[in-house]
Amino acid sequence: MSHSFSKFSGGLFLILFFFSLTGFKDPGSIHKNAIVIDTHTDTPMLLVEQGINLREKHVAPASRVDYPRLKEGGVDAIFFGLFTSQKPRMPENTQEAYNTASQMLDSIAVSVGKNRDLVSLAYASDDAKRISGEGKTAIYLGMENGFPIGTDISRVKMFYDRGVRYITLCHSSNNDICDSSTDPKGSEYNGLSDFGKEVVAEMNRLGMLVDVSHISDSAFYDVLRLCKAPVFASHSSVRSICNHPRNMSDDMIRKLAEKGGVIQICILDDYIREADTTSMNYIKKEELRIKYHDWDFANDSERKLAWATWDEIDSLYPVQQPCIAQAVNHIDYVVKLVGIDHVGIGSDFDGGGGLSDCDDVACFPKITEELVKRGYSEEDIDKIWGGNFLRVFKEVEDCTRRVK
Repeated sequence: MSHSFSKFSGGLFLILFFFSLTGFKDPGSIHKNAIVIDTHTDTPMLLVEQGINLREKHVAPASRVDYPRLKEGGVDAIFFGLFTSQKPRMPENTQEAYNTASQMLDSIAVSVGKNRDLVSLAYASDDAKRISGEGKTAIYLGMENGFPIGTDISRVKMFYDRGVRYITLCHSSNNDICDSSTDPKGSEYNGLSDFGKEVVAEMNRLGMLVDVSHISDSAFYDVLRLCKAPVFASHSSVRSICNHPRNMSDDMIRKLAEKGGVIQICILDDYIREADTTSMNYIKKEELRIKYHDWDFANDSERKLAWATWDEIDSLYPVQQPCIAQAVNHIDYVVKLVGIDHVGIGSDFDGGGGLSDCDDVACFPKITEELVKRGYSEEDIDKIWGGNFLRVFKEVEDCTRRVK
């Protein structure tokens, strides 16, 4: 052994010894070892509307999720949400939503089929670790807005059989299942409709996760009362930090935790910090919302024009997005309120989600860095990124044996 190498190895020993004394944790290793799961994205819209090739690496904000960036971000599993906007509840509109959701499912199947070396469809809670162990990303399916179900209970099983593992019961307006947290007309059922109660029971029977994001407070409490398994919020944040009706109150978070559930913090600006209602960005978007009757579009052309105008507003009147530290404040709050076992992350990427320093899935290691900086242990971080959600998912699967 040379004298210089001996000096180097001695110095390395001292560095490692120092790190061991100071409790140093390598964020990169912690992120790599964790099961990283994002429980909500709207990427299937880009597959259907733009025919995006997910094998190619794209650039935010036009696209925030693709297969190369999933790998770069160390993402083990991700939920692709089948989003359909709420329209007047007429048979032709319900059928259109059903057709759109089915088209998204077909597009996802084609994309995954062409990229089997990178991704694989996942159906069960234990698929995430198995598929990740094969060096691929697990693609799970969720449905944002139960509108495609209409009032046909058989469609719940139909979507389950096609791989959908959670349903966000409604979106920004009331539907046939329940009241929304943001419908300008207010409550219609004061919670779940009678049909909505049937939907929850059927989801329990099948082993589907009930997603309480977007639903009204009264609907949330109805779900907790009726559901035979833990429930989760796929992409919601903390109302005490950001007073938005889409976020969850302290009491809701406590009740969710008491039932064994988990809130997946949504990294969309308006849910992380309260909007500046005096900014031109906010004023112009409010004008756009009113013009399109709270996003009640007459047709696809009108919808595409509205979202193109939305993007133009962002370009003309840019706003400073919140940062990772502000998002992690929501995680801290939940942990202090109900403990480490009831919080996770659902980005809402490709549906509005994004932070100033985390604009796509490739940036997820930065969130781990912030968690390490705040003193979270490796076990804690594993729970936040995927462990808590997988526990809930498994309990929902186990529920099927009790309710059949």
